[in-house]
Amino acid sequence: MSIAMHLHTLLPALLLLPFLACGPAAAQDAGYLGVTICGECHTREVDLWRNSFHDRAMKEPTAQSVLGDFKDTEFTAHGVTSRFFKRDGRFFVRTDGPDGTLKDYPIRYTFGWYPLQQYLIAFPGGRLQSLGLAWDSRPKDQGGQRWFHLYPNEKMDHKNPLHWTAPDQTWNYQCADCHSTDLKKGYDAEHNVYDTRFAEINVACEACHGPGARHVDWARAAASAKASGTTPTTPADPGFGLPVDLKDRDGGAFQIDPATGKPARTVPRTTHTQTETCARCHSRRGRIWDTLTPGEALHQGFRLALLEPALYFPDGQIKDEDYEHGSFIQSRMYRQGVVCSDCHEPHSLKLKAEGNAVCVRCHQAPRYDDPSHHHHTQGGTGAGCVACHMPKHHYMVVDPRFDHSLRVPRPDLSAELGTPNACTDCHQDKDAAWAAAAVAGWFPDPARRGPHFGAALHAADSGAANAPALLLALAGDTKEPAIARATALERLHDRPGRPSPDALLTVTRLLADPDPLVRAAAVRYLDLTDLRTRTEQAWPLLSDPARTVRLEAARVLAPVMTQGIGGKLLEELTAALEEYVVSATVNADRPESNLNLGLIALAAGEPEVAERAYRQALTLDQRFIPAHANLADLYRGQGREGEAATQLEAGLVVDPQSADLHHALGLSKVRAKRLDAALPELLRAVELAPANTRYAYVYAVALDGAGRTQEAVAVLATAVGRDAANTQLLIALVQFNTKLGQRDAASAWLDKLAAAAPGDPAVEQLRGSLK
Repeated sequence: MSIAMHLHTLLPALLLLPFLACGPAAAQDAGYLGVTICGECHTREVDLWRNSFHDRAMKEPTAQSVLGDFKDTEFTAHGVTSRFFKRDGRFFVRTDGPDGTLKDYPIRYTFGWYPLQQYLIAFPGGRLQSLGLAWDSRPKDQGGQRWFHLYPNEKMDHKNPLHWTAPDQTWNYQCADCHSTDLKKGYDAEHNVYDTRFAEINVACEACHGPGARHVDWARAAASAKASGTTPTTPADPGFGLPVDLKDRDGGAFQIDPATGKPARTVPRTTHTQTETCARCHSRRGRIWDTLTPGEALHQGFRLALLEPALYFPDGQIKDEDYEHGSFIQSRMYRQGVVCSDCHEPHSLKLKAEGNAVCVRCHQAPRYDDPSHHHHTQGGTGAGCVACHMPKHHYMVVDPRFDHSLRVPRPDLSAELGTPNACTDCHQDKDAAWAAAAVAGWFPDPARRGPHFGAALHAADSGAANAPALLLALAGDTKEPAIARATALERLHDRPGRPSPDALLTVTRLLADPDPLVRAAAVRYLDLTDLRTRTEQAWPLLSDPARTVRLEAARVLAPVMTQGIGGKLLEELTAALEEYVVSATVNADRPESNLNLGLIALAAGEPEVAERAYRQALTLDQRFIPAHANLADLYRGQGREGEAATQLEAGLVVDPQSADLHHALGLSKVRAKRLDAALPELLRAVELAPANTRYAYVYAVALDGAGRTQEAVAVLATAVGRDAANTQLLIALVQFNTKLGQRDAASAWLDKLAAAAPGDPAVEQLRGSLK
């Protein structure tokens, strides 16, 4: 069976698969017993856990669990007045529903508790929606004890994709995984309904330790043997029957290195089980596998978000709600072997000591908790270790999150990279130059202000001419955090133009990097190469031990399966693509996953399946613009140009501000030889997305085709100002200026092209044309 035929049968089946839910009986079959059983022996740990953030992650609404004011209280936001009240002992909110009309909704669950509490409301189809109005549970003197809107600065109504009734606020997908134990989403794609179940409503013991049945069997066998004075019949088990062993068993401890005066672990850490168990929820990530094995590496079940511009500042500081893991793995402490429980009591989740005391458990107090180090008044706010090394940012309006990259403050980078710094976060009447001078005076050693990976990422984001070289150097530097190196490869992948020989050499080497984040990004880069190169380079990665890497290899190799291969090669890639399809269907309730299913089907030569997947994405969310764009592109590839244009126009009805759709519609009109009608669409795309220099290039080419070459030169020059190393833009500038007879300008642009692409044969060809 060809891969296209295989996907033709496999993909629809998986799209419609009603995944089995896990009710209480099934949870017991899986070995989950519940906190009550755990508490029979582990009284102290359960007592610490009670009333912790994990315990209160989700609750039935009761007088004890509901913190908000439901005493017939009104609150107005975005022109909607909502009322919170009780009726027949139940909690209700009267607010705007999916059609914008006011309706009474019963509260089904509480969600979290401090510094804010959210509320879940049941909808048809098994959905739970997270209300956009939350209760500020902080004390009144801190601004709390009030209702507030989670999106105060958005123009919010029932049409907004962030409205509380929209798919982006569906608990079953967005939140449930991390607020309950052994959650099974139970999505039925055929009927578009959920039957979501959990072993326990909140984050209990087995959420971290795994199902406890074998542990209980082990404990009972050991107790029985002790009572009878016999040898246990069960073999010795260092993990005591628990599937996740979170305890260090290598004898390692942190001690002060007499040579440096700094703490160091006596035994290098070789496992990251504890950190990655926490990271399943304490990271910005996407789930890629339905059945998770407790204790397995993060990359087997999740894809970690990289240092994307929307999520992190160029130097890796938190920007959006990134949680902790993506920051922590940038830190020196992570590289030295620090784990979460070195600072946090794992059951109560509280710090192991208050204030600086938690830090001086490892770092010598006379050296660090002293004005000679922190240069602030002892005991004041500025003397706190976290004030400088873990600056906080507020998310969800009132929730302060500490940056866990534990970085040395670098105000000297702020002016260069546009990044925040701990100094001016506090001293808001000062600027970064003042802060940089102060820090340099306190710590004159220039090694403290050495090169930073943020320079490479900022160069890429600002379109600097040296960005490719900086990104390649960062990607290959094993001293830098893996998440930053993988991000460098991602930025390289997203740049226009052909891969350089240097980039291909570096990427080839990084396909064997020890870190799966880097390997996956290196495989993704092979998208830019020809089919032969990607086959030669990516094929061995189909059997990589990390699922994230295997999935990328399957994706970039999918087009190979239209080349008539057979035998063992067909078997290997068929199995890899099956894994990819199964991974995508983990989130079959999301339009993004259906888009990915369509893309892989199209790459494998099954356009009919791709069309169904794109349409399924739009069935789930008509506002999902990439599905409109890709469906139109599919029609274009089949010669169905009229249907393509109609699809693009339908998308623009939903989102008139979509640069992607205006650009695609402009190209459609170009192909229809309606250049006059195309130019306004292409211009609109440039206006809506000025940073997308590809749009500027296409618009300039269209202007040239319309005889408006001088205007095209102006458009290209503006675009080069945003992306100075873009060879495509520079080549066009040379050609268009030559066409206009502006030889001096053409020569000047050619010099810039030579600097941006040394050794590129196109440079000499263009130089010859100028002679």
